[in-house]
Amino acid sequence: MQNQTTLGGSFTLSGKGLHTGLALTVTFTPAPENHGIKIQRTDLPGQPVIDALAENVVETTRGTVLQQGEARCSTVEHALSALFALGVDNCLLLVTGPEVPILDGSAELYVENIRRVGIVEQTAPARYLVIDEPITVTDERNGNSLTIVPAETFGVTAHIAFDSRVLSDQMAYLPDTSLFEKEIAPARTFCFVREVEMLLGAGLIKGGDLDNAIVIYENEKTQADLDRLADAIGAPHHDARELGFLQPKPLVWENEPARHKLLDIVGDMALVGCRIRGHITAQRPGHTINNRFARALRGV
Repeated sequence: MQNQTTLGGSFTLSGKGLHTGLALTVTFTPAPENHGIKIQRTDLPGQPVIDALAENVVETTRGTVLQQGEARCSTVEHALSALFALGVDNCLLLVTGPEVPILDGSAELYVENIRRVGIVEQTAPARYLVIDEPITVTDERNGNSLTIVPAETFGVTAHIAFDSRVLSDQMAYLPDTSLFEKEIAPARTFCFVREVEMLLGAGLIKGGDLDNAIVIYENEKTQADLDRLADAIGAPHHDARELGFLQPKPLVWENEPARHKLLDIVGDMALVGCRIRGHITAQRPGHTINNRFARALRGV
């Protein structure tokens, strides 16, 4: 579609917030031409609205956090990835709390419901950022970089690398967004046991469990310590001698973590605020470098 689009109807999804553990709902509603993607905090006085743009990102430690004025909303990237990949230009998300619900840790339910209500073409022309020459943003300290080169469509290649016996180097490839629904959207978020312990200690991931994340167990612990951790996240006990993945649902793909990192890139690129014609190659991506890159593209 060369014109702008919105949803053919509204839909609501409910679940818990990953970090707060609160019971939350998000309602996707159609929006007029040139509206863009916005998030409204319906629980706050005056129901303030946040523009989903890169310069409104205020935190990227464990997800993308948007804030405008006093209104703040976390964990927006999975919902935004579905809208961007399916080509929805205008949409208002009504959220009943400080986070978008984590659901199953992927973008699959968002995609399914967008398909169910349909996408409607509007009359105003769609806005595109057309890449004419390569643009690169690099973080030398962490070895992170994103580069975009000219292309007829939007696509992403993501390379991840971890110093881990269970998860090391992986790659995921999305040549164009037509494959997002089947090849990327079902990929779940992931973390390491060491991160779970740190986040729990910081009072975060109160809503985290094995239904919404892949948990990687790479350094052997005592059975008692692993059992305590399992109890803290409501997970079944696991043999502490067996390294690997703690969640009962097996990986959808061997490179599911890389595919989820690619999903996050797509969601963070939605914050550029228009469609993009260019192919991104990412080395060790994360929300911080993704946001720096989105801001750079906003300045083109």
